Amino acid sequence: MKAALACAALAMPMVAVAAELRVTVSNGPSAPATLYLAVFDGAEAFASGQAVWSQKVEMVDGAAQWVFSGVPPGRYAVKSFADENGNAKLDTNLFGLPVERYGFSNNARGRMGPPGFEAAAVEVDADRSISVELK
Repeated sequence: MKAALACAALAMPMVAVAAELRVTVSNGPSAPATLYLAVFDGAEAFASGQAVWSQKVEMVDGAAQWVFSGVPPGRYAVKSFADENGNAKLDTNLFGLPVERYGFSNNARGRMGPPGFEAAAVEVDADRSISVELK
């Protein structure tokens, strides 16, 4: 009987368990600023700015941390920026270059624009901690 139950348990499909994605951001401004974080679950969402989760967190001494809970297993990319002037957007200069600090998971960098999803994507299949350094 015990052997039959053990075999039945092994035959059941594994249930994916949601995880926590811990994001630590550094190299922010020393003055108070709000950090905006956005998590994306695919290339199309990443390119269009359609985040699956987003959060704003106050930065203290140029650093902040946030935990996204209930994250299903998959590949995700994080975009972040420090809103230094409190207008709730990433400010740019006349050439479209950011004038406020920003960063991506994997500390990914793009050429002539933001990096692509694949460069910033991280695998989340269990609790995961990542670091983002703002530039």
